[in-house]
Amino acid sequence: MPRCAHTILEGRDLVVEYRIRDEPVRALDDASLTVARAEVLGIVGESGSGKSTLGLALSGALPREARIHSGEAYVEDHPVSGTGERALRELRRRRLGFVFQDPIGTLDPTARVGRQVRWALERGAAGRSRSTTSDDVHALLAQVRLPEPRAVARSYPHQLSGGMAQRVSIAIALANRPAAVIADEPTAALDASIQAEILELLVDQARRHDTAVVLMSHDLPAVRRYCDRVAVMYGGRVVEEGPTARLFENPAHPYTRALLASALGREQPGSRVEAIPGQPPVLRAAAAGCAFAPRCDSVLPDCSATRPEVHDVDGVRTLCHLPAVPVHRKDRSHA
Repeated sequence: MPRCAHTILEGRDLVVEYRIRDEPVRALDDASLTVARAEVLGIVGESGSGKSTLGLALSGALPREARIHSGEAYVEDHPVSGTGERALRELRRRRLGFVFQDPIGTLDPTARVGRQVRWALERGAAGRSRSTTSDDVHALLAQVRLPEPRAVARSYPHQLSGGMAQRVSIAIALANRPAAVIADEPTAALDASIQAEILELLVDQARRHDTAVVLMSHDLPAVRRYCDRVAVMYGGRVVEEGPTARLFENPAHPYTRALLASALGREQPGSRVEAIPGQPPVLRAAAAGCAFAPRCDSVLPDCSATRPEVHDVDGVRTLCHLPAVPVHRKDRSHA
């Protein structure tokens, strides 16, 4: 199947299920998304919406207890489904980088930092071993703005601060100029004072090499600042997707509006944050209708019974029955 030359990652109608106590839990429920070359894409949504699972499915890195039940995922023109684990590991090694939430936990505690950076460099851009010097290691650590890179290279991960360890993770992720970096809550475990600094570093370094970034995050202000495009997830589906400024300034889906209204920092002085009532769904099978219907302020009779179709208006894709109709508010006087 021919692929678009500018598409790095693509998921089509992905259904992913986990087996938990011998019961299926549907983490993705017909989720579709593309990631273009060199773009920074933010994926947002409440915990349990499917953000991390979508990132893992797109990169062929799902854990053993999860499986792609249906749909397709591609890394460039390579299909994920049906590809052996050895070939997938090699593909991720050559074309993808990963930055996770716990930087110290993702580094090898038994190896010095310099040795781990050398391992990444020696894999080579084509997956072949290449000669690497200490100067190469120190230069890469300097690129991610680590002070005293020689001292850092001699250190073990536990001897670094969280921010320094995450800089090392970014260096390893970008060592061979991958096509895309998957960053799953990369600043959640860090001190608030350096979160913006780390995200700015990741995006800046990726853009220098035309590397796409897929950023899964609860930090909506950071997503708005650093991302070119945003995908909003709920109930295992991408319910709205479009350019960042347009989506934040004029959200079309009721869930997007509720999510932005509940974000810290958007409330007026002296007012309360508007929490979204209810809880996200735990799906055992495909949702009969719109998964957000029980919590939605814009509700129509068919919302709970009929799965919504995608509407594409001016480059914004919205998964809603009638995204342009006037809002019909539920009576919450009893709440």
